[in-house]
Amino acid sequence: MQKPPPTHPPLPSRLLRPLPFLPFLLLRLGRLILARPPPVLLNVVSSCCCVACSSPPWLPSPLFVSRCRSLTLDGPFLAPTLVARVVRKLSFRCQSSKLLLGAGCVAGKKAPLSSGGGNVRGAVSASKAVTEKPNSGSKSDKADLLVTKDEGLELYEDMVLGRSFEDMCAQMYYRGKMFGFVHLYNGQEAVSTGFIKLLKQTDFVTSTYRDHVHALSKGVPARQVMAELFGKSTGCCRGQGGSMHMFSAEHGLLGGFAFIGEGIPVAVGAAFTSKYKREVLKEEGDMPVSIAFFGDGTANNGQFFECLNMAQLWKLPVIFVVENNLWAIGMSHYRSTSDPEIWKKGPAFGMASAHVDGMDVLKVREVAKEAVERARRGDGPTLIECETYRFRGHSLADPDELRAPAEKAHYAARDPIVALKKYLLDNEIATEAELKSIEKKIDEVVEDAVEFADASPLPGRSQLLENVFADPKGFGIGPDGRYRCEDPGFTAGTAQV
Repeated sequence: MQKPPPTHPPLPSRLLRPLPFLPFLLLRLGRLILARPPPVLLNVVSSCCCVACSSPPWLPSPLFVSRCRSLTLDGPFLAPTLVARVVRKLSFRCQSSKLLLGAGCVAGKKAPLSSGGGNVRGAVSASKAVTEKPNSGSKSDKADLLVTKDEGLELYEDMVLGRSFEDMCAQMYYRGKMFGFVHLYNGQEAVSTGFIKLLKQTDFVTSTYRDHVHALSKGVPARQVMAELFGKSTGCCRGQGGSMHMFSAEHGLLGGFAFIGEGIPVAVGAAFTSKYKREVLKEEGDMPVSIAFFGDGTANNGQFFECLNMAQLWKLPVIFVVENNLWAIGMSHYRSTSDPEIWKKGPAFGMASAHVDGMDVLKVREVAKEAVERARRGDGPTLIECETYRFRGHSLADPDELRAPAEKAHYAARDPIVALKKYLLDNEIATEAELKSIEKKIDEVVEDAVEFADASPLPGRSQLLENVFADPKGFGIGPDGRYRCEDPGFTAGTAQV
């Protein structure tokens, strides 16, 4: 005969009264803690992470974290970006920019992957030097500095150029000087500068629709970029590319691409060319490196995975840089991705991978150095996730009403240009006067670019059939050598070829 289940005396009613409010209180308390986690808590948890090299059993489960991330910012719930931030911090000490991870990752054990078997050079000291303030009243040890004076000023100038140029683009767009969609790069300058300023002119870069600053960092003159935005014939694409399709073969800029993911296979193709010339054609000299920039939304695109496989299979000299600004237009990264840590997709292919603070140009630069060196010496590709943030809407047509004000304020306080300026001044690498001089110089460069673009001519009708056919002589050019569109009877839409 089955025994009846044991009965327990009922709990006193006074103990049950607070229970309906318990989840509310816990969420409120959690939000306060996650908004500004106590340093002691972070140090204790990160120490446990470093010892075990895996998440402690008492950390929130991935399911709990994913549910918290889906909650709204309103009311008592946990802000998704704050949850993500604290979880990142808890695990950042053992899996962030301090190691390049790859085939050595087995069952959570993270072994560095590089030809020499060592860690990323300088990454540990980079993190320490950026976060710690120098001792008051004493000069910083020059050996501990992450950049020389010339390097620091170059980084600062490039970042200020990108920011000032984009701010001017916004003004010109609202004045009707630009047409179509214009996507600005404000806030993400540390990523472009940190990587591209390490490259040579013979190296290659592919970009996205947010490509103005990548073009500037790669050396395309501000005049040409602004003229292209104005649709003028003096632009880098003679006015035919516009905002989302910057291109300059001379500077190794292989294009901005309006469709997400389209630049990745182009960068892999350029890397294959470099590898082929070195190993098959036996060309000497440094092997050109390719860098593909793309956003977090692209990491769910099929071409991304196909190119990771091909690049790792053939050890191509390419670097995949994820500019994770947490939003794909209006879709939060944490709502659209099953595993929001994009850098972890690399080890699935045996690829060296890393996560880095994309709001800190010095940290980005240290990780980029190792990745570029690995690619150039033939050790293969690297996947690097840079966690950054755009300060404006998706485009200038976006009112930016979906992102919470608290989230925007949090990242605005971590402005990468302000952070670099503080580092240069605190460590006596540069003076206030030198930085002011750079800012004044950039203002003049941007103003000159606008004047040049405004005064430049529009493309002629003769350009309509250029770059359309492989052999224009049989199509767009008449027997007399003149373009068909120049014939008196030519009208748009009725061109006879």
